[in-house]
Amino acid sequence: RMLTRTPSVVAQVFLLLSIVLVIAIAVIQINQQQILSPGLKYGIVLDAGSSRTTVYVYEWPAEKENDTGVVSQTFKCNVKGPGISSYESNPGALAKPFDDCLNKVKERIPVHLHKNTSVYLGATAGMRLLRLQNETAANELLASIQNYFRAQPFEFRGAQIITGPEEGVYGWITANYLMGNFLERNLWRTWVRPYRKETMGALDLGGASTQISFIPEDSQENFNSTLQVKLYGYNYNVYTHSFQCYGRDEAEKRLLALLFQKSNTSSNVDNPCYPQNYNTALTVKYFSGSLCTQSLRPANYYPDQVVNFHGTGDPGLCQEMVSLLFNFTACRDREDCPFNGKHQPKVKGNFVAFSGFYYTINALNLSGHFSLADFNSSMWFFCSQNWTQLQFMLPKFEEIYARSYCFSANFIYYLLVHGYNFNAETWPQIHFQKEVGNSSIAWSLGYMLSLTNMIPAEGKLIQLPLKPPLFAGLLVFLTATALLCLLLLVYLCIVSRNQKNVSHVEHVFIPE
Repeated sequence: RMLTRTPSVVAQVFLLLSIVLVIAIAVIQINQQQILSPGLKYGIVLDAGSSRTTVYVYEWPAEKENDTGVVSQTFKCNVKGPGISSYESNPGALAKPFDDCLNKVKERIPVHLHKNTSVYLGATAGMRLLRLQNETAANELLASIQNYFRAQPFEFRGAQIITGPEEGVYGWITANYLMGNFLERNLWRTWVRPYRKETMGALDLGGASTQISFIPEDSQENFNSTLQVKLYGYNYNVYTHSFQCYGRDEAEKRLLALLFQKSNTSSNVDNPCYPQNYNTALTVKYFSGSLCTQSLRPANYYPDQVVNFHGTGDPGLCQEMVSLLFNFTACRDREDCPFNGKHQPKVKGNFVAFSGFYYTINALNLSGHFSLADFNSSMWFFCSQNWTQLQFMLPKFEEIYARSYCFSANFIYYLLVHGYNFNAETWPQIHFQKEVGNSSIAWSLGYMLSLTNMIPAEGKLIQLPLKPPLFAGLLVFLTATALLCLLLLVYLCIVSRNQKNVSHVEHVFIPE
C-alpha cells in the first residue's frame, strides 16, 4: 500500500506544480512590461530651421528593439524669435531666447536623469546657406550654441549642420515610424515588423529648402541619391533629394527679386501673388541679399533702398510668374528628370506632405487628401480675395503668412505637378498632415531614432517576455506534464480500488 501511496503523492505534487507554473508564466508574460521595465530614457533635439527653432523632447524604454529605440514625443516648444542664421551679425544674442523653452524642458525630465539626457542640435537649410555665404559667421553661431549648452545640466552631444539628403531621410523615417510602418505589437505584446506593409514617401517644405524621399519601384536601380537606412534590423533603400533655395521663404524672395527686375519703376512694384489692396514696403536687401537671389541682383545694388509692393490678387498672372522660378529646360524633356537637371525615379505609392505643405493647405480650408481639381479651385478662389476679406477667412491671421499663402499654394502646385510629376491620378495619394497622435511629423524624430542606435541598450531585469516559441514550448511541456500526472493519479486510484476489492474477497473466503 505504501508503494502506491508514494507515486500518488509525487503525481499530485507535480500536477499542482505544473498548474501553478502555467498560471505564473501566463500572468508574468502578460504583465511583465509594467513590472520589469528598467525605466525611461530621454533625448532632446533642437530643429534649427531657417525661420525658427523648435525644441522636441523624446522618451523611450531603456530596453530596445533590434538596436533602435521605441521613441515617442512628450514635449514640443517653439523658441521665440527667428531662425539661428538670422543672428549672423550678433552671435552673442543667440542663446538668450533658448532659456524659456529649456526651463520648461527641465521640468519635464526627472532631475536625476538630466545628466544622462543627450541634447542634439541639427541646423538645416538656413545655416547651409549661411555657411556657403559666410563660413566664419556660421562657425561663430555654432560655437555660441556650444557654449550655451555646456552650461546646461544635460549631456550636450554637439550642434551640427545636417545635409539636405539627411534632412530628407530623417523626415521619411519619422513619417513611416509614426504611421506604424516599421513596427507593430503582436499577440505576444512584443514588437514585430508589420507583414507586407508598404512605406510612405515623405514631402517636406521648409523655409529655405524642400525634400522628397521615397522607395522607388525598382529600389535596386542605382540613383546617385539613394541612401541605405537600417532600422529595427531591416534595410531600406530610400531615394532622397533636397532642393536648396526651393523652400517657401527663399522661393518667395526669388519671386520678389524677379518682379523687381521686370518692373519699369524701381520704387513701386505690382505683385500678382499678394492679395488685392495689400501694400508693403520692403528693402532690396530683404529679397536680394540672399544667396538664392544672387543671380537676380540688380547691377546697381542698393541694399537699403525701399520698394513698395502692391498686391493685385491675379491668380493667372501669379501662376505664370511662379513657373519662372523652376528651370524646366535643363532636363530637355526627359521624363525621369523633372526640373533643375535632377534625375528622379517615378513617384510611387502614398506620400505624406508636412511642414510648409500642411500650413498652406490648411489656409485654403482643405485637409487630409483631396483631388487636384479641388486644390486648384480652392487656390483660385483664395487668390482672388482682397486683403480685407482674407482677414475673416483665415483660422489664424498673421500678416507675414497671410499675404503669402496665395504664392505658397501656386508654388506647391508647380513643385508637385511640374517638379515631381504628380498628376490628377496620383495627387489624391498625397496626405497633407501635421502630426500623428501627439507627435509632429518633422525630421527631428527620425534623427533621434537614428541616434538611439548609438545609445547602448540596457539589459532587462529578467529576460522577459519569453520569445513566443519558448513560451509556447513551456506551455505544451507543462500542460503535458499535468495531463500525465492526472492520468497517473487515475491509474493509481483504479489500482488501489482493485487491491481493496481483492483483499475484501480474500477476507470473505478465509476458513474459520
